[in-house]
Amino acid sequence: MIAWTIYLTFGGAVLLLVLPRAFARWIALLATVAGLALGTVAFVSTPIGDLAHFTTIVRVPWVPALGMNYHLALDGVSLTMVLVTGISAVSTVLFSWDVEHRQNEFFFWLLLVVAGCYGVFLSADLFLLFVFYELVIVPKYFLIAIFGSTNKEYGAMKLTLYSFFGGMFVFVGILVAYVAGGSLDLNQLSQFEFSPQLQSWVFPVLFLGFAVLAGIWPLHTWAPTGHAAAPTAGSMLLAGIVMKLGSYAGLRVAMNLFPQGFQMWSKWIAVLAVIGIVYAAAVALRQRDLKFVIGYSSVSHMGFVLLGFATANALGVSGAVLQMFSHGVIAALLFAVAGRMIYRRTHTRELDALSGMNLSHAMPFAAFAFVVAAAASMGIPGFSGFAAEITILIGAWKNYPIAVWIVGAGMVLVAAFTLRAVKLSFFGEKSVQGEVTTVTMLNPEEFNPITIPEKIGACMLMLTTFAVGVYPKLLLDRIMPAIETMRFLK
Repeated sequence: MIAWTIYLTFGGAVLLLVLPRAFARWIALLATVAGLALGTVAFVSTPIGDLAHFTTIVRVPWVPALGMNYHLALDGVSLTMVLVTGISAVSTVLFSWDVEHRQNEFFFWLLLVVAGCYGVFLSADLFLLFVFYELVIVPKYFLIAIFGSTNKEYGAMKLTLYSFFGGMFVFVGILVAYVAGGSLDLNQLSQFEFSPQLQSWVFPVLFLGFAVLAGIWPLHTWAPTGHAAAPTAGSMLLAGIVMKLGSYAGLRVAMNLFPQGFQMWSKWIAVLAVIGIVYAAAVALRQRDLKFVIGYSSVSHMGFVLLGFATANALGVSGAVLQMFSHGVIAALLFAVAGRMIYRRTHTRELDALSGMNLSHAMPFAAFAFVVAAAASMGIPGFSGFAAEITILIGAWKNYPIAVWIVGAGMVLVAAFTLRAVKLSFFGEKSVQGEVTTVTMLNPEEFNPITIPEKIGACMLMLTTFAVGVYPKLLLDRIMPAIETMRFLK
């Protein structure tokens, strides 16, 4: 059943090409809700024991002469990522409910991105995974280049070039794995013993190729630029799902197929992760554009995922997968508030300009949602960010205690730039002209209250981060057994 997440989403995209504009947003909503419903049913109904292994759900010959199959499979890690894809996709459509410009085309590209992400998370054939992985790049480009704002052509092209640069390394790694292992099946390749010499250079090639999309330092600069240029839906998808494709594939393919290569390079992954966490947080502290603040925040938080991978123990890697889920929800909420609720109504993202508007009075719901997202992003107990980061840090303490101390300093920077963004965006000082009211500053002809779809989308994301924060066992019980069966664990 869960394979239908791909088919229904692709089907919705095709319908958008032929049906009238009046149906566009409803088709997009139905397609994404169907995907979320299928993911939720699979999450509830699949026994936890069955999620320990990457179990085949569909296998059909595709190109038999080359050993390619249309092969989909599911375990606890992929199911978790399917679930966050569904949640992010539905909220993205709700926050794009009143898009008017080229509506059919907008939702067409959006659904293609979502369908490609579902495909990556469920693929059990290396070539099929690569096809879905590359498929996401095209609609991603058009979403930003056509519907974006600040330097949209530059942001779209930079993101695309970085993605193809990483994809080049991935393709080389896949070819080597196929030639050496004689198969494209991920389950078969995970049992094959590649020579240590081969693993020593193929692993970094593959992992680096995937990590580009995960925002690894120093190949992260596409992310803040892409986020700032993208429309709100593009930013939500980019941070909420697309960046997770790189980290998921790095875990599923590079780390699991080449465990000895991973052991050789894990310390360097930890070093790059720590630099990324601290550096991106420090840069975010100096940004004046709210979207750039959140963009660098995403890079910093994805550094936690890479640090969790580098621990090479079940607890740290499980925390990394939990962080992928958590960040997908939190980043989507942050970008939704910044891009849709604030920018759409004030026509500015400059913190200096926003600080004079006292938006907490004009938009109390937006202020509440942003404070919740900020608390989750800072790792306040009770939200998913805390559950994920504490799990990673406990796992990292066993192997990299110095890294944990440095990351602790980085978390202070995270709190600093987050609180600064919250204060300037919603609780800044009033304008010098005391008689000028907030509503006048917001231009009453264009200011509208927060819409019902926006409130529903925000509540979905807030409830998700709160539920996982209060009861992370719900996800960890499904993630950890799948991690424990992988070959790279020490």
